Amino acid sequence: MAEAAAELLERAARRDAALEELRALRVAVQAVPPATLRARLGEHHLVALFGLLGVNDREQVSACVSILERLLQALDPLYVIQNLREELQKGLFHPDDSVKILTMSQVGRIVEDSAAVTEILRSPELLRQIINCIGGEKIAVAKEAIKSLSRIAQSQEGLEALFGSSLLGDLRNVMATSDVVRYRVYELIVEISSVSAESLNYCANSGLIPELIGELTGEDVLVRATCIEMVTSLAHTPHGRQYLAQQGVIDKISNIILGAESDPFSGFYLPGFVKFFGNLAIVDSPQQICERYPVFMEKVFEMAESQDPTMIGVAVDTLGILGSNVEGKQVLQKARSRFQNLLSKIGHQAKNAPTELRLRCLDAISSLLYLPPEQQTEDLLRMTESWFTSLSSQPLELFRSISTQPFPDLHCGALRVFTAIANQPWAQKLMLDSPGFVEYVVDRSVEPDKASKDAKYELVKALVNSKTIAEIFGNQYYLRLRAYLHEGPYYVKAVSTTAVEGAE
Repeated sequence: MAEAAAELLERAARRDAALEELRALRVAVQAVPPATLRARLGEHHLVALFGLLGVNDREQVSACVSILERLLQALDPLYVIQNLREELQKGLFHPDDSVKILTMSQVGRIVEDSAAVTEILRSPELLRQIINCIGGEKIAVAKEAIKSLSRIAQSQEGLEALFGSSLLGDLRNVMATSDVVRYRVYELIVEISSVSAESLNYCANSGLIPELIGELTGEDVLVRATCIEMVTSLAHTPHGRQYLAQQGVIDKISNIILGAESDPFSGFYLPGFVKFFGNLAIVDSPQQICERYPVFMEKVFEMAESQDPTMIGVAVDTLGILGSNVEGKQVLQKARSRFQNLLSKIGHQAKNAPTELRLRCLDAISSLLYLPPEQQTEDLLRMTESWFTSLSSQPLELFRSISTQPFPDLHCGALRVFTAIANQPWAQKLMLDSPGFVEYVVDRSVEPDKASKDAKYELVKALVNSKTIAEIFGNQYYLRLRAYLHEGPYYVKAVSTTAVEGAE
């Protein structure tokens, strides 16, 4: 097969390979190991195959793309950029998206290679064409371009190339293509800014980050909704948060939430603005954020108490994020009866809302109730117990009834609630006192699919790993749980059959 591939490659190199021979070459190169291909491959073969892409014949282009994909993967990225720079450049201009995707995937390999990436920096024309690909109709091509440029910008030389040369003008030109493409460039800029404070400085000095913030705080409500997601990504890094605080952006977002009462279109952007503060609280300090921006907590409660399922969903997600650590839980506890009433509403939604909102409620409940063993003080255990009892008049039965429903997502969501409280002594006592509950936990027959078996196994693991389980459940149940854990999530008991003489 290697000989056949070599012979067909020579024919292709002479540009006289017919379509049938290109089809045969496509099959042959798939059957030959990469090392063998590498030994038989010359630059002239590849240049010729790239040349065969320049025809108006979809089938020939498709065959050549498949062949080149295989051949190029066999080569070192440094070799590809040093010997095929011009071909890559032409590939990014090609009208067929499959050729652009092939070329962008090679660019992706080159930028991940520390030796090869510096070669791209010496190719301003190639960089310019990668930037132009952000404006392509095919989202796969645009995403590869964003990923490659983001990787290039991880070095000082890359930052200089993108922001200290005429390429910044190319970025601005491509932004002018459409709103969608403008947001793609913002997405790239935020990715680059997230790497380091120095990267953020380059992006800020280019004027692109200030423009993004200008759109976020502008009058167009739909633009606000899009930009807030990117600004939230920027806030995930300490240097990003510091920049946003110094520029007064966080205060501006808080003021927009405050003024949302009188804005009939606030429903478009409010969810994103509230999520921004939820994320900020969890990466920074829930207490400081909630004390400094009281409008945030007030808005979350208002949304959760509303009748709008979209707003309830966002509020529930935010409460789950906020209550995922102890400091956030303590902030929520300060709301006392208002939060207890809210928990009752969330418990009601978990039982009665449309499926998607029920799942979000179950996830938030799991997050709110989980306490790591090292943080299980008497006060915090009393708090999670009181939260659990606020969810419903019979909360354990509520989640047990959800876990027996024939919907895998809900079933697993309810099991995750049990797993969240499984290491807390008050919950273990409740489980033991609930008739048939422990039998349900060790019964493998009620888990119909892999996700459910995995979720049940996590529950068993949480129980067995708890320090108090043997004492509270007693030896018999504890040993059954340990056996379940030892057997693994997918254990099936062997059924022995006895042959009886004379039976049919």
